[in-house]
Amino acid sequence: MGILVDSQDGGENGTQGSWMFFTRRKKVDSANESSSKGQLAKELTVPQLMAIGVGATIGAGVYVLVGTVAREHSGPSLAISFLVAGFAAALSAFCYAELASRCPSAGSAYHYSYICVGEGVAWLIGWALILEYTIGGSAVARGITPNLAALVGGAENLPTFLSRHHIPGLDIVVDPCAAIVTFIITALLCFGIKESAMVQSIVTSVNICALMFVILAGSYLGFKSGWAGYELPTGYFPFGVDGMLAGSATVFFAYIGFDAVASTAEEVKNPQRDLPLGIGGSLFLCCGLYMMVSVVIVGLVPYYAIDPDTPISSAFADHGMQWAAYIINVGAFTALCASLMGGILPQPRILMAMARDGLLPPLFSDINKHTQVPVKSTIATGLVAAVLAFAMEVSELAGMVSVGTLLAFTVVAISVLILRYIPPEDAPLPGSLQEPIISVDSSGEHKRLVVKEDVSADFISKYLSAGNYLHNGNRRKVVGWVIASTCIGILVLTYAASDLVLPSSIRFTLCGVGVTLLLFGLVFLTCIDQDDARHNFGNSTGFTCPLVPLLPITCILINSYLLINLESGTWVRVSIWLAIGLLVYVFYGRTHSALKDAVYVPAAQVDDAYHASTSCLA
Repeated sequence: MGILVDSQDGGENGTQGSWMFFTRRKKVDSANESSSKGQLAKELTVPQLMAIGVGATIGAGVYVLVGTVAREHSGPSLAISFLVAGFAAALSAFCYAELASRCPSAGSAYHYSYICVGEGVAWLIGWALILEYTIGGSAVARGITPNLAALVGGAENLPTFLSRHHIPGLDIVVDPCAAIVTFIITALLCFGIKESAMVQSIVTSVNICALMFVILAGSYLGFKSGWAGYELPTGYFPFGVDGMLAGSATVFFAYIGFDAVASTAEEVKNPQRDLPLGIGGSLFLCCGLYMMVSVVIVGLVPYYAIDPDTPISSAFADHGMQWAAYIINVGAFTALCASLMGGILPQPRILMAMARDGLLPPLFSDINKHTQVPVKSTIATGLVAAVLAFAMEVSELAGMVSVGTLLAFTVVAISVLILRYIPPEDAPLPGSLQEPIISVDSSGEHKRLVVKEDVSADFISKYLSAGNYLHNGNRRKVVGWVIASTCIGILVLTYAASDLVLPSSIRFTLCGVGVTLLLFGLVFLTCIDQDDARHNFGNSTGFTCPLVPLLPITCILINSYLLINLESGTWVRVSIWLAIGLLVYVFYGRTHSALKDAVYVPAAQVDDAYHASTSCLA
């Protein structure tokens, strides 16, 4: 028993066009495709997810960030800066929570964009995330040695095999400690997700205890000394509201670790319930800790007198508690270890998801039968991160991490709009299930699956083709155009608002065009009904993002503004990386994609094809 595919267009399904491959999309439920290659162990619960999220989010940067931002941007209003940044991050978290619960598979933003937007965009997001986690993990590892040295009384007290050494001939500073810690964490991640989550919980708990000490002891000192930092003639906003908002843009990147929770979706026991709680809980806890630490530190010491390098320990030292530096250094060290683990954990799962889809060599999709984790991908990730941490000073490349994160956040928000208003109607049927199979309906008669004409999950030609009226025949086309024009309007608006070099007349004109497109899209999408097919897209019993379309559009606006305002040097380096990725995709991923020979049929019939194929094999 099986299915015989009958094409109405003479066998031309549209996937073989010159650029059709770039926009082909995969089925929302990837269980059928991945089951033959092994499944990850379903071990994670809400507390473990929160430990992963908090550990990946709160790095040692919080021990420095409060001083830098308070001195340069926010002043005593630093806590409000963290609150505003946390609110902005929560917009992306809401979008992630819905997609993670609907599509609980490894790959995070790569997986969601492959389902909703297309293969080409998904590849670029996956490629950018690989860069993000590699550079981010290496930068974190590189910061471990100075913090370890602070714990033992100085770099001169470290053993030789852990100390940094300058290589004169190569003019580089090697860091053996960073490489060793990276190898240890990589080995731990290979043992299994349950064991890794347990260690992450312990390390993160130590970091939280250190921060709670800062909050409680600092509050005692503040009430005892009268909170000198808040009794200033300059007021609560010495740099104005603009300074507070500039501080928010800076500290926004202190919240970007929660996507590590989404990357473990396939390993969660109850993803529809636990993933939204894990994402939201970790973000809420991080925001609360950031704000309380900020309130204490800027209250103990006037913002202009805060030490930018060691703001917390210096604040305690000014009040006669020099010994508190040891507790703070322990917190910073454990924060770095937890952040490194949270940085390495997601990347093997993204590599695995891309390899499952054929876009990377199948080596990366192997799952160890005993530990049920992608051991080969984990080892490859740890090896690259260790080499970079050992031989390179990657802190100057840290801005590249922001690009991958913001691109992922933006595409996830766009995916929510697509899911709600123009969810995919068709799904790919692999070539292996197309030929010899005939299905039998309930009456015993043979029926043929019809391949829809020009169906390639093409977001551009399918949903963005011209349409002038909103009616049953062209509703999806018009809505697709509106979503695209809204995104274009946001890009125009953020670019014009950020580029101060442009003449005023051109800036105001572009801002007017951008605002018009943005408001039109927001009003239009608010006034029309969302597509009923969204209820059949993935698992609809989980979390639902509120305030659509306002929330995802606002998310796109914030992320686009932050992207536009990144340094030009960062964009040059990222562009080179993305260009390399495009070449890899064109010469390997495109031709090895699991959807290379797929045809697109109504989604309801794809499951019938898998069931029929299973019956034939049985």
